[in-house]
Amino acid sequence: MSWIFLVAAGLLEVVWAFAMKQSEGFTRLPATLVMLVAMAGSFGLLTLAMRNLPLGTAYMIWTGIGAVGAFAAGVWLLGEDLSLQRLIAAGLIVAGMVTMKLS
Repeated sequence: MSWIFLVAAGLLEVVWAFAMKQSEGFTRLPATLVMLVAMAGSFGLLTLAMRNLPLGTAYMIWTGIGAVGAFAAGVWLLGEDLSLQRLIAAGLIVAGMVTMKLS
């Protein structure tokens, strides 16, 4: 169950990061509210996951899902640049997460 909590927390991290961008510096109330709710959910689920998972593993997976997910959301939803270097960087983050999970 801890891994389910952790993945859900990581996905909510993507939601709050995207909503933060959409809030335009907290000037758009709906996006700001989505960000705050997703942030609270993300932290809450991370806390539950950390009951049974090591700190380093949980935090690395959480931030990795958030980083790669935010990168993907930026490319697909915001039209941000998709270059080979950025793909390699995202791939290295995923490789690090897989290595951490296997260790």
